[in-house]
Amino acid sequence: MSNGETFRIGVLGSGNGSNLIAITEAIERGELSAEIALVLSDVKEAEILQHAKRRGLMACYIAPGKYRTKLDEETEKSYSCALQQADVDLVVLAGFMRILKDELLKSFPGKVINIHPSLLPSFPGVGAWKQALDHGVKFTGATVHFVDQGIDSGAIIAQEPVPLLDGDTPESLLDRIQQTEHRIYPKAIADIAEGRIISKGHRTFRSTK
Repeated sequence: MSNGETFRIGVLGSGNGSNLIAITEAIERGELSAEIALVLSDVKEAEILQHAKRRGLMACYIAPGKYRTKLDEETEKSYSCALQQADVDLVVLAGFMRILKDELLKSFPGKVINIHPSLLPSFPGVGAWKQALDHGVKFTGATVHFVDQGIDSGAIIAQEPVPLLDGDTPESLLDRIQQTEHRIYPKAIADIAEGRIISKGHRTFRSTK
């Protein structure tokens, strides 16, 4: 930990912030011993920023730069600097719709995680729940993983399956996946904060100590 006392989290998001809410509620219940030091968004009016401000959290919009799907080099440096200044121990992506490629990953090696709405490595990328429905699988789910320079390709930390039901629509399936995300993401962060996640190559293990 950065100060020997409190595990500090930086959250990046582009949307409604439902996983941010789940994390803050886990902290309030005492299930996650951590504090949210900073919330950043690439969308000026993103609901995640409003959620953060209502909870008294430091929140900031940083313009995403010239690319549609990733942060440009200077912008990624700005995100990295803001997180470093906030002295965060872990960077948590919560619906952040930009690909990270360089500066931020170098500044926080092995300390950037994401949650994805499928059982990776199946259905990486955008609209994973729609991909699952279109493919006709019987189960999909949610995956917490470390972030590397690929697309949803980092080492898997935690997963939980979600069955596809006969009457599912993209909306109903996504709702159940997000309920699963809200359970497993705070638990995975707690495991990391307490030093229970051990990485070996592309695999992770949960310590029993």
